[in-house]
Amino acid sequence: MPEPENPAFGEAEPAHDDAVGQPHTEAEGQPIVAAEEDAARISSPAHPLGEPGPRFNRKSPFVIGLTAAAGVAVTYGGIEALIAARGVLILIVIAAFLAVGLEPAVSWLVHRRIPRWAAVTVVFLVAFGLLAGFLAAAIPPLVTQGTALVDNAPDYLHHLQQRYPTIDQLNSRFHLQDKLQETIGSENVPSVLGGIVGAGKVVFSAISGAVIVVVLTAYFLANFPRIRASLYRLAPHSRRPRTILIGDEIFAKVGGYVLGNLLISLITAVLTFIWLIAFGVPYPLLLAVLVAVLDLIPIIGSTLAGIVVALVALTVSLPVSLATVVFFIALRLIEDYLLVPRIIGRTVQVPPLVTVVAVLLGGALLGIVGALLAIPIAAAILLLAREILFPQLDRR
Repeated sequence: MPEPENPAFGEAEPAHDDAVGQPHTEAEGQPIVAAEEDAARISSPAHPLGEPGPRFNRKSPFVIGLTAAAGVAVTYGGIEALIAARGVLILIVIAAFLAVGLEPAVSWLVHRRIPRWAAVTVVFLVAFGLLAGFLAAAIPPLVTQGTALVDNAPDYLHHLQQRYPTIDQLNSRFHLQDKLQETIGSENVPSVLGGIVGAGKVVFSAISGAVIVVVLTAYFLANFPRIRASLYRLAPHSRRPRTILIGDEIFAKVGGYVLGNLLISLITAVLTFIWLIAFGVPYPLLLAVLVAVLDLIPIIGSTLAGIVVALVALTVSLPVSLATVVFFIALRLIEDYLLVPRIIGRTVQVPPLVTVVAVLLGGALLGIVGALLAIPIAAAILLLAREILFPQLDRR
């Protein structure tokens, strides 16, 4: 008698695969085929990628919890990224401020029917030409005067010690001359070499940072209209016109401050150089450049420069040193009440108290860079508060 067919043995298993496996694969592909047909149907010339679908239910507990968790994760990740990229972000901010400061010159050339790339090239060539000419003329005497200052520092201290008893008492108590000779003497060659290596690293870092800032400034200037338009598109359509007005005013304040601060530093450096030459103070060019750099720092920069120059002028005579102190006090008054109001006062209107607080906070957060950028940022915040925050608070 033939055995009954068992579906689990013999020929029944391939039949089962053919009957079950192939239709199952086709069934899995049906949703994709249907979705592709729907995708081809919703694509149109006006919306090649289709129109956005309905939003998710934002009141769903799952969506609320997911949004909160994602917000915490994104905030934490953003803070960590900002800390890790702090140095690069500082360079980007400096380049952006320089680009905003040079934009008026580029816009002036563009309005005279010069292509933007040509205008940016002209501005950079002029800036580099002035900088290269200044460095070519100033570096040799700066190196000579700096070397002479280091070599003659012990003699200057000994000279001051003989002329002024107070300095002699300080030297006897703190052994200033011995420490100075040990620092620059041959016994400290390893430490000096270590200092030279450290200085080389600092110089290399400064040069690489300067190159990055120059390249970024060029890119920002070349693409400034696009960047400006992209920033304004972040505002809602109904508020975009007022955003443009406020944003352009902020750009004007930043640009006016950058150019004005550079011009004021140049004026103070020239006046200081003339004063030092007139009274025979040594190292006039070196000290004038130091005054120009320190004067860029608001509030305390010119004061520090005056102290350094007065100490060097003390090597000539006490009356010349006191006269130098008076000169810097008068220069500070001229800068605060004549140069700043006429050059940047009408553009950047920041109360003195806000200026001091902003510089202190900026210096605590970002060092010298923060102190330099504190005043234009404070001016922008005051503008936003005056135009947006205060009217809303008055209406409530």
